[in-house]
Amino acid sequence: MKSLTPKAVSVKFAPSQDRNGADHTAAIPCNDWRPCRVPRKPPVGPMSEFTAKDIDALYRVMAARRDMRHFLPDPLDEALVTRLLQAAHLAPSVGFMQPWRFIRVRDRAMRERVHALVETERLATARALQEREDEFMRLKVEGVRECGELLVAALMPGRERFVFGRRTMPEMDLASVACAIQNLWLAARAEGIGMGWVSLFDPETLRVLLRMPEGSRPVAVLCLGRVPAFYPRPMLEEQHWARRCDLNELVMTDYWTESSRSPTRESTDT
Repeated sequence: MKSLTPKAVSVKFAPSQDRNGADHTAAIPCNDWRPCRVPRKPPVGPMSEFTAKDIDALYRVMAARRDMRHFLPDPLDEALVTRLLQAAHLAPSVGFMQPWRFIRVRDRAMRERVHALVETERLATARALQEREDEFMRLKVEGVRECGELLVAALMPGRERFVFGRRTMPEMDLASVACAIQNLWLAARAEGIGMGWVSLFDPETLRVLLRMPEGSRPVAVLCLGRVPAFYPRPMLEEQHWARRCDLNELVMTDYWTESSRSPTRESTDT
C-alpha cells in the first residue's frame, strides 16, 4: 500500500465563454476527480442573484472538500470558529426544529478521553471487518489529538415533541444534523480549513462522558484545523479502500432499476 503523503490540490477550470465573453460553465467532479466542464445557461431574470463566478465557486468548494485526517496543531481563530458554526446553523431542518447542538471540546484531558473512545471502536471495527482487518488498521481514520478544534455534533433531547415532517420519518432529525455538518464542512473548505467526520465511537458512552442529557445523542466527532495540504482525491479512494460510483449508476427514472454494483459496497476496485 502506498504511504499517504498529502499533496496540495487546486481545482482548475478550462476557459469556456459565451459570445459576450462571460463564463457560464459549471465545475463538476468526474469519477477520476478531474473537474468536468458542463455547459450552463447564463443566469438571467429577477431570481439570478448570483454571478457565474459565484456559482462556479460553490461547485469548486464541493469538488475540493475532503474528509481530512492529517492536521496541524495550530488553534483556530475564534472569529473563524464562530463563522463556521453560524454556517452550520443556517442549514435546513425538518419542521424548522433545528435539532443540532455543538460541544466544543477545549479541555485536553477530555480530548484524550474522546480519543480513547474512538480507539476502542477502531479496534472493534477492525475485528468486524475480518479479512480486511489488517488493511483497515493501516488507515489513519481520525485526527482527534492533532486538530486545532474538536467539536461534537449532537441531536438535542425532547425531539419526540416535533411531529411536523417526522410522523412517519422520525429519522429526519438526524438528516437535519447531517445538513448542518455539511454546511460546516463546505464553509471550512472555503476558508482553507480541513475537517474530518469521525463516527468511530459508542454514542451512549460519549453522551455520558460529555454529560449530555437523557434523550440527546452524539452524532459526529468533528476534527477541524489547518492542514499540511488537502488530499488530491478522497483518502479512501487513494488508499484503494473504495471508489467513487459513476453517477449513471445512481440516477433512475420513474422506477428503481439498480445496476449490479451496489454504491455502498466496500471495494478494493481500482
